[in-house]
Amino acid sequence: QVQMVESGGGLVQAGGSLRLSCTTSALDLSDFAMGWFRQAPGKEREGVSCISHSGRDKYYVDSVKGRFTSSKDYAKNTLYLQMNSLKPEDTAMYYCAIAMTEGSGGYCYLLATEGGMDYWGKGTLVTISS
Repeated sequence: QVQMVESGGGLVQAGGSLRLSCTTSALDLSDFAMGWFRQAPGKEREGVSCISHSGRDKYYVDSVKGRFTSSKDYAKNTLYLQMNSLKPEDTAMYYCAIAMTEGSGGYCYLLATEGGMDYWGKGTLVTISS
């Protein structure tokens, strides 16, 4: 069983920044695709980003392009989501997930939008005040 633990959420004002972290157990992140998802109250879960095993292929939902950046620290087995220029509509519970596949090419897009992630964290809450 793979464990995923998110951290870094909190309350910030609009225009501010946060960096989310997701640490995994007993896995080599260079073998697997990972993603960030969010769910706002009353809304369906949304795929925010996906990063392939190598980090070369990335997907971002249109609403966060240019503001959010996903990255991996292979030495720390950690996935990050740097979130800048935050907006009230970014308020949500953020979850990280990992897929037992490389996610290269267009496959990361499918993982983020169609499903296929295998393990999930319990989430970290991000609240943006206006």
